[in-house]
Amino acid sequence: MSVRSIAPCLWFDTQAEEAVEFYIGIFKGSRITKVSRYGKEGQAIHKHEPGSVMSIAFELNGQAFTALNGGPEPRFNEAVSLQILCETQAEVDHYWEKLGAGGDESARRCGWLKDRYGVSWQVIPIQMLVMVSDPDSPRSQHAMRAMLHMKKLDIAALQRAYDAG
Repeated sequence: MSVRSIAPCLWFDTQAEEAVEFYIGIFKGSRITKVSRYGKEGQAIHKHEPGSVMSIAFELNGQAFTALNGGPEPRFNEAVSLQILCETQAEVDHYWEKLGAGGDESARRCGWLKDRYGVSWQVIPIQMLVMVSDPDSPRSQHAMRAMLHMKKLDIAALQRAYDAG
């Protein structure tokens, strides 16, 4: 097992194992690397059954993560999101459909979505990053205006807006 200096830890109530299985089913080249379980020690404090999953170390596309069954609080919010940089519209469509399944429909805008566990994701075509990189360019402004009216990002529509600028 290699140790990374920074790995996001996602706090779940009791759904860590379910969420990890959901995520590794979406991202190619993903895997569980270690499962830790609660013991009897501290049960009066942590309130989990001995033998139940405490944490799961896993990788999504080579990025290390930890999922923790820590209890009902705190909850996820938009202050932290996970970005997926996509090269094609097919990739955008794949991640948007799979991660968005069962998620909060009202949280979808400008390439952002929330999955069924409340985790916020940004599904971003890398072309968009180039298109909106110059805040003074009319082309960038047209692409930005188009993006602000989208839920799932559409590379062809963004490109048309950029070219029209």
